[in-house]
Amino acid sequence: MSGLTRLTLAAWAASLMAAGALLPLVKPATWIFTAAFLLALQSGVGMLCRRVPLARPLTVGAQLLVGVVALTVVFAREQALLGFLPGPLAVQRVAELFRLGAEDVGTYAIPAPDTEGIRLMLVVGVLAIGLLVDVLAVTFRRAAPAGLPLLALYSVAAGLSGGGAGRLWFLLAAAGYLLLLLAEGRDRLSAWGRIFGGAQRTGRSGAPVGTGGTAFAPVRTGRRIGAVAMGTALVVPLVLPGFSGGLLGTGGGGAAGGGGGGGGTIAAVNPLVSLQDNLRQPEDFEVLRYRTNALDNSSLYLRLVALDQFDGTSWKSSVRPIEAVPKSLPWPDGLAQSVRTSEVTSNFVASEGYDQKWLPMPFPAARVDIEGRWRFEPAGRMLVGDDKQNTKGIRYQVTSLDVQPTSEQLAQAGPAPEPLLREYTKVPGSLPADVKSTALEVTKDAANDYERAVRLQDWFSEDGGFRYDVDVTSGTGTEAISRFLKDKKGFCIHFSFSMAAMARTLGIPARVAVGFMPGTNQSDGSVSVGIRDAHAWPELYFEGAGWTRFEPTPSRGFTPSYTRQASPTGGPTGPAQPSEASSAQPSAAPSASESCPPEMRRLGECGQSPTAADDASSGGGTDVLKIVGWTLAVLLVLALPLVPLFWRTRVRARRLGPSGGPLAVWREIGDTAWDYGLEPDDAQTPRRTAERIVRAGELSGESAESVHRVAHAVEETLYAPSPRPVAGLAQDADRVRSAFRANASRAGRLRALLAPRSAVRLHWSASAGWAALKSRAPRLRGTP
Repeated sequence: MSGLTRLTLAAWAASLMAAGALLPLVKPATWIFTAAFLLALQSGVGMLCRRVPLARPLTVGAQLLVGVVALTVVFAREQALLGFLPGPLAVQRVAELFRLGAEDVGTYAIPAPDTEGIRLMLVVGVLAIGLLVDVLAVTFRRAAPAGLPLLALYSVAAGLSGGGAGRLWFLLAAAGYLLLLLAEGRDRLSAWGRIFGGAQRTGRSGAPVGTGGTAFAPVRTGRRIGAVAMGTALVVPLVLPGFSGGLLGTGGGGAAGGGGGGGGTIAAVNPLVSLQDNLRQPEDFEVLRYRTNALDNSSLYLRLVALDQFDGTSWKSSVRPIEAVPKSLPWPDGLAQSVRTSEVTSNFVASEGYDQKWLPMPFPAARVDIEGRWRFEPAGRMLVGDDKQNTKGIRYQVTSLDVQPTSEQLAQAGPAPEPLLREYTKVPGSLPADVKSTALEVTKDAANDYERAVRLQDWFSEDGGFRYDVDVTSGTGTEAISRFLKDKKGFCIHFSFSMAAMARTLGIPARVAVGFMPGTNQSDGSVSVGIRDAHAWPELYFEGAGWTRFEPTPSRGFTPSYTRQASPTGGPTGPAQPSEASSAQPSAAPSASESCPPEMRRLGECGQSPTAADDASSGGGTDVLKIVGWTLAVLLVLALPLVPLFWRTRVRARRLGPSGGPLAVWREIGDTAWDYGLEPDDAQTPRRTAERIVRAGELSGESAESVHRVAHAVEETLYAPSPRPVAGLAQDADRVRSAFRANASRAGRLRALLAPRSAVRLHWSASAGWAALKSRAPRLRGTP
């Protein structure tokens, strides 16, 4: 194996070994096989280009081009031109996958599922690092700086995994870098010669110096240094008291892993900033429209996600397993059969401008009829889109339970199960003391948890002097709650978070739900949900009723009937299913006119916007000229490295054509010899040149006779008074070219085909033309 091949393989192996640190981030980790194959293809092209040899920029360009084409075939084959060329549709597809991959990174917990977007990001990252390593270590023969991209790859993986990229992956990455350094050292030492290897000993007396060893002394020294360096990196951080984890420590800041669950885990994106932004919108716009068979939809809150972890700085959703959406969702936790429930069926249409991975649903949902790639999280009873699935323009039907507990049932609720109580009453040790003391003061003399919850709700919404203000900074840490209790102004985030935290200090299991209020009834019987209907509310757990909604935010939402002293004025409907007219799928209908006032828009008096089909029909569709232009541009880029081949083929055809004479055929034979390494010498006669070509090209038989026959025809043309025409000279030139090709190595044949040395005539011709143009320029300007 040559040193160049060994160094290329070492660079490929080092890149893959460093990429091993990414394996704990995604399961299943089958993406590594795709990355290994494409990286091998990219490295192989570089090795071939260096053997030709091509100039270094051309080698890197060829590797980059092959990498782009390979990625197009793997990830955007259906959109590619001719199945492999990266046209505009393929570029759009890859850009969309990158966008979806970025969303998936923010949505899924580690280990994330192997979605197409995440897989593309991983493979592209490995290919980019692999190309940098190959360029530095092999093309420019600088293996030491190649450790920087390898370190960057490992560092990113270690940072994302929160400690999951431990000792094994560090050792693997370090071993790959050491392998690369040793391959480069061996290549350099082999070029110096054996005398620089130092005196080697075989262990046998009388053995000659310099024989019998298996490695040069510097190589053995490099191995020892590498082993000592890796051992130091492993041991020293464990010994020093200030570095308990060090570079390799697993630490304690990693995200908790989710269990099995058939398909990975999820972690909710933080919805708080977007929620406040939604409430601050200068003009409302529709995100959902639905029809329902509920006579009173005031309790039909549309829930996106439940936030059940309070770590002292923010509320967030736990990392939990997800699974396929069952035909019927499991019975809600803690809901007893003695509590009155009725089924409500609602049909939803999301607007084309509403792009969300969480599905808005009434809580608790019993059945969901929806198409697409959706997954179910049982603990929070949430549906989340998998891969590139989102709510944009989606239509779905939800059958939910309208749970109607009485105040007596809630007051008589038994204790919550111990695991649930332990998980949902956690509060950070840094929680200010005034939060719990305020909760105790507000709920003093309350007889049970239900009365305590109602008193907290009424204190926030009515009795405590709080004011709704959406412009307040949405701090969510422990000090933010204490400050909110003093300032007494905020919006739904502050009210829901504070009530949930205070309920937990009283031993009541609590969490926060984020979603939308029920929306506004329209004149056509549908209900419109606008972006300003975004809301957050606390859910408290009562054994027998399950997770129960409360509404502490003043002037927002609807106070649940079971928290009011009076009997509810309007109950939900019974289990009768809606008629066909009322449950028909509505059209997503935000206003069509921008001049429509917000008040009329909210009442549905502005008409409906054109449907998606109308938008599609009015759109431009596929731009044929653009596709043709992109195709020509891609073909031009692909053809640039082949310009020498095209030029050489054209020149050969002209010289050996009917109009070509002995001199043209002789030039073709001379350029053929040049392409295979024999530089021309115009100072020699045709006869001497023929002898030189036959000797250097190792020609014999008919090919040697052909060279001498053409040389004789050239002499006769140059010196004879009346030269005789000679037939078959073109066949003689073809015979000579075939002989050169047969005697050359594979690399020599490839070089003569793709990068012929005689193509330098193109440069000479361009230089001569430029010089002639400059010499004529003064005359054209009229200057002497």
